[in-house]
Amino acid sequence: MPLTYPHLLPKNDPRFIKWKESLKKRPSPWSAGQTKYTHPSLKKISAARKKVDNFAKWRKKAKKLGKIPSSYPPFKRNEHLACLIGLVLGDGHIDKFPRTEKLTISLGTDKPDLIDFGIMLIKKVFNKEPSINRPINVNVVRISIYQKLISKRLGVPSGNRRWSKKGIPQWTKRKKGYLLACLKGLYEAEGSLCIHLPTCTYNFAFSNSNPKLLEDVKLSLVRLGLHPEIRPLAIRLRRRNEVEYFSDLIKFRKYDAGWSNGSLVALWKRKSRFKS
Repeated sequence: MPLTYPHLLPKNDPRFIKWKESLKKRPSPWSAGQTKYTHPSLKKISAARKKVDNFAKWRKKAKKLGKIPSSYPPFKRNEHLACLIGLVLGDGHIDKFPRTEKLTISLGTDKPDLIDFGIMLIKKVFNKEPSINRPINVNVVRISIYQKLISKRLGVPSGNRRWSKKGIPQWTKRKKGYLLACLKGLYEAEGSLCIHLPTCTYNFAFSNSNPKLLEDVKLSLVRLGLHPEIRPLAIRLRRRNEVEYFSDLIKFRKYDAGWSNGSLVALWKRKSRFKS
């Protein structure tokens, strides 16, 4: 049943028609075409409204009920966090806002298992359900989550990281399992494995435009006893035994539940496995 408003004049009423015509003769509002950047009065109004916190009572009550956290302590350092950091360094972006931050990880729709893997990592680390969005006419899925101090707690800079001096976090380099988990996240995001059996060509490449991140990946591979090739925008493994070994070591494109239960450490080999 359509809504009716008996107190309003019908549109064919002469009084309504006269009133509507009179609107055309009225002068424009004093603020028309102005913004807080061009008019001092609007700037003053904007500043006054920012001081009013309309959600203060709700936020206080929600904290008491445990709906929102009252503080944001550092994340627990484990393989899930290390792998998520690698995934963020590769395909993630952190936006900073006045009161919160937003983490977005963009993954191709041709890798549904990787999308599920990314969602699982965010749930494990943040203990919160992320939002999933697939833009129209784009073959990508964006996994995003809002929370305070994301950049600081992950150790990943916000904004454009093209020339960032922060690469693989130092704490992940102190434990073999953490380093392998971080490398897994990096290679799942930016890695490509190409094998051409007729010519016996093997290429396991990590591609990125950040020099610091490329250098960290190279040093990590050398630490594993591998012999990476250095390119301006990529680090490659070309030897067959090294490609097979490393792809198996980080369980590339494998997302079974046991990958973070110490299995990466169990696969660690002696540095002398490969000869120069």
